[in-house]
Amino acid sequence: MIALSPAHRGALLTALSMLLFAVMDSMSKLLVRDYPVSEALWIRYIIYALFALAMARRGGIWRLTRSTRPWMQTARALLALVEGATFVVAFWYLPLADTHAIAAASPLMVVAMSAPLLGERVGLHRWLSVLAAFAGVMLIVRPGFAHVSWPLFIPLLGAFLWAIYQIMVRFLARGDRPETTLLWSAFVGLAAISPIAPWEFRLPDATGWLLLTGVGILGSLAHYALIKALDHAEASAVQPYGYTLLVFAALMGWLVFGDIPGIWTILGACIVVLSGLYTWARDREGA
Repeated sequence: MIALSPAHRGALLTALSMLLFAVMDSMSKLLVRDYPVSEALWIRYIIYALFALAMARRGGIWRLTRSTRPWMQTARALLALVEGATFVVAFWYLPLADTHAIAAASPLMVVAMSAPLLGERVGLHRWLSVLAAFAGVMLIVRPGFAHVSWPLFIPLLGAFLWAIYQIMVRFLARGDRPETTLLWSAFVGLAAISPIAPWEFRLPDATGWLLLTGVGILGSLAHYALIKALDHAEASAVQPYGYTLLVFAALMGWLVFGDIPGIWTILGACIVVLSGLYTWARDREGA
């Protein structure tokens, strides 16, 4: 069995998280055609809470609810709810690929903030890898947006919130266990959305229930994988792998919505993958 370093475990968990998020986002885009955003988030958080309870049961649920920084856990969980709602709203107005293309600014924000806020050492190879991956993302969305309109700022806001979320998760990992962060994420978010969602609830049909349940399960697994990734590795170290989200999103756009990837998408995806492999190799050397 191959022994993986913490950085490599973080990389694999980040890539897995991005794959799960891409599948979840494609299902969310289908959902918002027929159901309110609050309803999709409410069902998602109910499943998230059940998942968190199941994961925490072996470690003692009440013991794991105790956080070293409860106010930060609360703020981070609310931030995750707002960030999730922001992207669901973005899917209303923008294609899946365009939304994720703008959100691709998030890893650069994390790398820029990880040194002053977390005290992490961001070496030249990490900056090069993130910038190369960003260039690959720009190739994927080529020739770009025909014009700038206000909906484009929705995923940009989401990207900033997502970056802050990751910084906070990494900071909290220094004192709290991943299961603690998972519990706070689920139940604070559920408490915040519960007073709103029932008033807009629309009884789903069989397909709706399938999509709502799938989004809840995939979202729970994706967030847990990312929390574990940031428990193993520095926030700046896993950012190049975060760009795999757009590659997976392009794949889902092809499979679900019939958007066939062009040559620029394939070339950009190769650059993103190579940038991740470069970071993997440098981390293995201990650079």
